Parts: sequence; C-alpha cells; structure tokens
Amino acid sequence: MAARRRMARVKGALLGLLRDAYARRDRVAIVSFRDARAHVVHVPGAPLEQAAAAVLALRTGGRTPLAAGLDAAGELIRRDRARDPRCRAIAVVLTDGRAPAATAAAARLGRTADAVHVVDTEEGAVRLGLARSLAAAAGASLIALPQQPHSRRAA
Repeated sequence: MAARRRMARVKGALLGLLRDAYARRDRVAIVSFRDARAHVVHVPGAPLEQAAAAVLALRTGGRTPLAAGLDAAGELIRRDRARDPRCRAIAVVLTDGRAPAATAAAARLGRTADAVHVVDTEEGAVRLGLARSLAAAAGASLIALPQQPHSRRAA
C-alpha cells in the first residue's frame, strides 16, 4: 500500500515536470527501470501527451536496475545531442537510491548531461540517504519529493 501511495506521488511530480516542459517546448524522454533492465517509455520529440500516458502507465515492483536506467538515459542524451548539439540536456532522476553499483553510472550521467537533478523518493521513519550519494556522484542537485500529509481516520 505504501509503495502505491509513493508511486502516485512520484507520478504527480512527473506530470508536473511534463507540464513545465510543455510550457518551455522542451524535448522529453522517459526511461523507466525495473525488473532486470531499463525501458525507454518515451523518446525525445514524441508528443508530451504520450509522455503523460506513459507516466500514468508506469508500474512498481521488482528489483531496481538503477545503474542500467542511468546508463540508458546517458545514451539517449548522447544520441539526441548528435541530432541537435544546441539542445541542452537535463536529466531528472526519481529514486529512493536503493540500488547497488549505481554511483558509477550516476557519475557517467553527470558527465554526459548538462545538468542532473535527483528527486529523492525515499520515505519512512528510517532513511538511508542513498539518493544523496547518487546526487553527489552525478554533481546533481538533490530534491526531496514533497511529503504527503497523513490522512486521519474518523474514530
């Protein structure tokens, strides 16, 4: 249940980023990483309405191959930059950081992108702060996902 609530908040944050991108006429790509690999769910230049649909269809569960996702994002940036070198590439990574061997991939993404922003989706009483390590490796800014207020049940 907590994972579903967190994913709903993550999707809300992504949809907000897409609205901002639409207003600026940015080219957006979305890479999802779950199970054993990274999946490009939206390619740069495709209509942002399709990106919103892709965000709403994102699923949770399984192991998180974060390093593969970061490397896939870097490869997308390299390909898009070859197509149009004037475009500025900004990577936004939403993660709780719970993935081994991702700091080296974060560093590679930091060298490829013009800017990286890591959105920390970790929640709960015990926080490991792993997204902070990824942000440091990428030279990225660290952004906390806004906490959802606790709902109160009627007695």
